[in-house]
Amino acid sequence: MTILVTGGAGYIGAHVVRLLRQRGERVVVVDDLSTGSASRIGDEPLVRLDLAAPEAVAVLTDAMLEHKVAAVIHFAARKQVGESVAKPAWYYQQNVGGMANLVQAMENARVDRLVFSSSAATYGQPDVGLVTEDMAGAAINPYGETKVIGEWLGRAAGVAWGCRFVALRYFNVAGAGWPELGDPAVLNLVPMVLDKLELGEKPRVFGDDYPTPDGTCIRDYIHVLDLAKAHLAALDYLDQEERPHDAFNVGTGTGSSVKEVIDEIGRASGLDVTSEVLPRRAGDPARLVGSPELIEKTLGWRAEAGLSEIIASAWEAWQTGPRHIG
Repeated sequence: MTILVTGGAGYIGAHVVRLLRQRGERVVVVDDLSTGSASRIGDEPLVRLDLAAPEAVAVLTDAMLEHKVAAVIHFAARKQVGESVAKPAWYYQQNVGGMANLVQAMENARVDRLVFSSSAATYGQPDVGLVTEDMAGAAINPYGETKVIGEWLGRAAGVAWGCRFVALRYFNVAGAGWPELGDPAVLNLVPMVLDKLELGEKPRVFGDDYPTPDGTCIRDYIHVLDLAKAHLAALDYLDQEERPHDAFNVGTGTGSSVKEVIDEIGRASGLDVTSEVLPRRAGDPARLVGSPELIEKTLGWRAEAGLSEIIASAWEAWQTGPRHIG
């Protein structure tokens, strides 16, 4: 069986590609390499493509037929909340348009299994301690809205032509399963902090006046390797005839504040992590922590790594790469 992984040369996708290969699956990667690198996938076949491009449906259909693809894991998307607020039309074009092209190509090629990289951003800002799967649909920024629509489309394809669809709504991803597969893009909190430290600058905190114990945003941090394993569990789930749920949180159920994460980076690195506080970013909820109960019960998946392990692996990966500190 060949698995097509969109965004497979990126941070999370490369971990999934490696795990798939380790268990003997054939893989083909589709990636525009805007944030990924072909070096991260070794000699796996690569189709370089922007999924939102006019030719995408034809290129994807041909690739699925040529490689005898049986299932798709879809990561490729734009993912910066603030950027989505500033460029909503582009985010809809990229994320919704790209998803629509992919699903159309799957229908053309008769590929009927899809694991969709959704997001905790689909929940918006729920006023609860733990978010459960039935609370989705209240996104507060265009990025989250594109993920809600992506889920709608996956379900609609199931009704229309039998697509077996599952969405994984994950929270804040960090760390590295292997040092050479660390997060290459400075888009998430941990690499953003490490980037500032490398430049000899103070890490930035966007708002310290949120209604949380230390005033900074609280998130559920998940190790990237734990997340990658969840994708394989979801792929296997699609083989079952009885699939009572089509969306799962992928998280730990435990929240950590921005300040706590930065302090942990200080402990792992031994560096001064005194921060610069800036105004809040548009579209950031104060707290977002997911209940992992449903995925544990249904897929048998559970996160293994805690915050200290996540940060230690991220620090090792940063030091292994070309941008090490010191």
